[in-house]
Amino acid sequence: MIVLDPAILSRVAKPARYTGHEWNSVHKDHGKVDVTFALAFPDVYEVGMSHLGLKILYHILNRRPDTAAERTFAPWVDMEEEMRRHGIPLYALESFRPVREFDVLGFTLQYEMSYTNILNMLDLAGIPLLAAERGDNDPFVIAGGPCAFNAEPLADFIDFFVLGESEEAVEEVVAGIAAWKKAGRPGGRTGLLARMAAIDGVYVPSFYDVTYQADGTVAAVVPRRAEAKATITKRIVKDLEKIDYPTNPIVPYTDIVHDRIMLELFRGCTRGCRFCQAGVLYRPVRERKVETLLRLAEDLINNTGYSEISLTSLSSADYSGLDRLVTELINRFRDRGVSVSLPSLRIDSFSIELAQKVQQVRKSGLTFAPEAGTQRMRDVINKGVTEKDLEEAVGAAFRAGWSAVKLYFMIGLPTEREDDVKGIADLAYRVLDLYKELKGRRGAKVTVSVSSFVPKPHTAFQWYGQNTVDTLQEKQNYLRSLLRDRDISFNWHDARISFLEGVFSRGDRRLGKVLMEAWRRGAKFDGWSEHFKYEVWLAAFAAAGLDPHFYATRERSFAERLPWDHLDAGVNKAFLRREYERALAGTFTADCRRDLCSACGVCPGLGVDIIDWGDKR
Repeated sequence: MIVLDPAILSRVAKPARYTGHEWNSVHKDHGKVDVTFALAFPDVYEVGMSHLGLKILYHILNRRPDTAAERTFAPWVDMEEEMRRHGIPLYALESFRPVREFDVLGFTLQYEMSYTNILNMLDLAGIPLLAAERGDNDPFVIAGGPCAFNAEPLADFIDFFVLGESEEAVEEVVAGIAAWKKAGRPGGRTGLLARMAAIDGVYVPSFYDVTYQADGTVAAVVPRRAEAKATITKRIVKDLEKIDYPTNPIVPYTDIVHDRIMLELFRGCTRGCRFCQAGVLYRPVRERKVETLLRLAEDLINNTGYSEISLTSLSSADYSGLDRLVTELINRFRDRGVSVSLPSLRIDSFSIELAQKVQQVRKSGLTFAPEAGTQRMRDVINKGVTEKDLEEAVGAAFRAGWSAVKLYFMIGLPTEREDDVKGIADLAYRVLDLYKELKGRRGAKVTVSVSSFVPKPHTAFQWYGQNTVDTLQEKQNYLRSLLRDRDISFNWHDARISFLEGVFSRGDRRLGKVLMEAWRRGAKFDGWSEHFKYEVWLAAFAAAGLDPHFYATRERSFAERLPWDHLDAGVNKAFLRREYERALAGTFTADCRRDLCSACGVCPGLGVDIIDWGDKR
């Protein structure tokens, strides 16, 4: 057990990140369980503690009497310096045991630019970075999350990945580890990996050989052991009503990014936005009942003391029972000072009456995501909304008393032209003009946030060549020149970070050499602008003899084998190709949830059905 000197904590920012003992944290005797599991988030505490998936896994694992699950996060640079100076290894917050003493160290993969933090955490823990170099006394390093659907850039460092929703899969993993330990660890590490490879949704990269064509593209990914499947298919929870949801989440002693109750309404989204990876990975829609959500909300409020409930899902406004749910939540908890919040709203599903209900207790600005500046561009990405929809939604908000609006857009989308970029500025000015038309005066505040499009695996745009850094920066500068009104705030992302995200998003396992080299040269917290070192990354690519543009900006042919083709998200590749072709034609594909099936392959392929309680009343 590690004992932190108070003098160390006095020298770092936010010491509560490292002290543990929060309300609702679970403490178990390691000598009385069969499996110890360190849940690792490769970012700072306040980011990791805001992640719903971490809360769910913590709850599921700790309800097992044979398992102790604890948490660890990437220490900020000041704390890392202190830890290295004083020989303090990476430790878990519940027991203060070094994570190298656990059976499993499980990383959540939410963002490609956190990959160097994974290496840094392994090094700080004293665990060999390369999976091939770990011995019998080292923990198994595993990973899951959306980035696992292209696991290849991390293949050298991770013992095995879990694809898809983990509630059921993680229990099978833990049970397998417990059985292997009780049996005397037959076959050593390889024996355990063989057991894991037999579990549906588990990918053991060391059990596969990858070969390449002369042009550098992937030729084949071939299993070299009988236990390894040719294709690994994602896990999915068929009915959310049948799984536990954490109603005793840990309450931190410091502010976190999402410092509120997170109430998951449903999973999945079949709107079919062609840029959206989550809309593919979490298909189909599976709703929870209103009655279930009300019971969960009651328990969460009683167990945490939070005064805000955030209704979270990929498209929360599409929940079939939303109006009833919000009304019930407000009526039940208003007198206790509990407010209800929704994330960004789809323009076409916006209801000013609903927004007024939601903000009865605590009022804030409204957020919408048009995504693109022109109708042509919105047709390309299958957004399914119009400028008229935006005007009606924003106009209703202004008439009801709102004056602050946030608008989210992307630049660098397929087929984008200068007039599409200009359309973003035109929409922002249209919102200002609308307020003046309705109110007879100025007074609206518009925030325009623009991200750079990154093509993602398992989406219709997975073949698209990403815009270069220079092109993205030119578009950002062009927009900045247009958005000069004092009532418009303009935010944008570093195009260089987006470029590297694109490299690792669609990369192969040769990028492991680049990742290792960049980390050795000091790369970490790459998603944080104050720590991002672009020149270090360019030097790492040069040292590894790899061209980052080969991965990010190169247009890929339909005939090319993609590095992630053996990792199955359940959606047919033929469907994605059709959607790419429909994008180029500007053709709309309807939401299959309440329209015709679009033949993506998920429901029949995975044996799962859409669960929409609005259709069952």
